[in-house]
Amino acid sequence: MDKSTRGAWIIHHGRKISSNVNGAAEYCTIDIAAKSASLLARMAESSETVLDAETVNVLARVGGLNPKTELSACLGQLESQKVIEISADGSVAVLGVTTRSALVHASDLFDKNSPESFEKASLDLGERVSVSPISLKVVAEYIGDTHKLTKSDTSDFLSQATELGFVDVDGDKEDPLLFNGNLFRRDTVNKTKKVMDSLSPQEQRALQDFDGQLKSKGAVHIGRAEEILGIILLSKLRAAAVFDENIVSNEAGDHSFITSPGAFHKFTDPLQDDAFDHAKSLVSALCYGMHMSSPVRGNIWGVNLILEKLIRGGTVGPVQAIGKDYRALELERVVQIIPGALGYSMRLLKREVGEIALQVLQSGGGPETAMIFMPGAQVTGYTGPEAARISFKKKKELQPSRKQMRTLLSSVRSGGGL
Repeated sequence: MDKSTRGAWIIHHGRKISSNVNGAAEYCTIDIAAKSASLLARMAESSETVLDAETVNVLARVGGLNPKTELSACLGQLESQKVIEISADGSVAVLGVTTRSALVHASDLFDKNSPESFEKASLDLGERVSVSPISLKVVAEYIGDTHKLTKSDTSDFLSQATELGFVDVDGDKEDPLLFNGNLFRRDTVNKTKKVMDSLSPQEQRALQDFDGQLKSKGAVHIGRAEEILGIILLSKLRAAAVFDENIVSNEAGDHSFITSPGAFHKFTDPLQDDAFDHAKSLVSALCYGMHMSSPVRGNIWGVNLILEKLIRGGTVGPVQAIGKDYRALELERVVQIIPGALGYSMRLLKREVGEIALQVLQSGGGPETAMIFMPGAQVTGYTGPEAARISFKKKKELQPSRKQMRTLLSSVRSGGGL
C-alpha cells in the first residue's frame, strides 16, 4: 500500500473514530494523524500562505477540533513535519499542499507516533475489504497471522472494527462477509456485472434501466431512483455501496441524488484525489448555480470557462449568489469569498479541486440533471456518499433485504485470494 492510499484510509478511519465516544482513546495514533492531516488540508492552498491565529482557530472548530485541547497538538504534529511554521503571535505559515501530499503527511504522522499493531491492522483491513467482500473467518486468520495478534485479540479487534465502522458486516451470524463503502470504487464494471448476475430477471431489467439513466444523465434524483428500482432493491444497492447518495442542503431541506461511485473518478484515484469530498461539493454548488439560480441573483452559464479562469488563478463575480451558495466551500477554504459593492466575487484556493471538478463536468459524470429537482433556495451544505450511506443504514435498514444483500456481496467475491 503506497503512502497516499494509506493516508486515505487514515482519514477514512479517523472520521469513523471521531463519531464514536471511545474511538479516539483506543485508536489514538490514527486519530491524531487524521485530525492533523485534515487540518492541514483545510488550512493549505495550492501555494504558500499565512493565516492569522483567529482564522486557524475557526478552521479548527470547522473540523470538529477542540481549540483548547486538540488544536495545539495537531499544529505541533504538522510543525514537526515542517509543513507549517508557527509565529510568536499565533499566525501560521503553511506550505502549498495538495490532497495527495496531505495524505502522505497523514501516513508519515501515523508512523511517527508509534502505532499499535491493531491500528496497522485496521488500515490493512480497510484496503482488503474494499477490493472484495471477505468472510469473517478468512479475515480473522489473515489479520492474526499478518499482524501477530492472538486469537482473542483478533476477535476483539474485528468486533471493534465493525462497531466503529471501519468495515461493514452483512449480518449473517454464521459466516458474515466484511466489506466497506469503497467496494464499488474499484473495478466497477466487473463488480457491477457480478451484481447483475445475482439478481432476479425483473431486478436485472430495473437495474439496466436505471444504469442507462445514470450513464445518460450523470445523476438521478432519489425519487426517480425509487420509481425505477423499487425501495427494497435500491435500499440493498445503497447499503452495499453499489451506488452513491449525495445530499445537497438548502433552506428547503435536504435533497438526495444517486450517482455511480465512478462518476467522480473517471480521471482520478477513487481513494486519494478527493478524500475530503471537496470536489464533489464544488460540483454540486456549481450545478445548483447552473440549474436553479435565477439571473437576478446570479445564474451560471459557461461553467467550463468559469472553472478554467478559477484554475488559472482568476476571480469570478461579482454576483449576490456567490455569497450564499459557496459557504460550505468557504469554510473548507476551497474558495475565498470577496465582498464588494456590487455583490460577491470568488477565487479558488485549492487549484487541484477545480481541476477535478472540471474533469467531472466535462465527462458528464456530475449531478447536473439531479439538481433541477431542488427548490430554488441557496445551498447551505453538502453531505458526501459515505456519510449519507451510514446515516441511511442506521435510520432505515430494511430487514427483508439482508438475505438479498448477502447474495449480492457473495457474487462480488472474486475467489482466488482473500
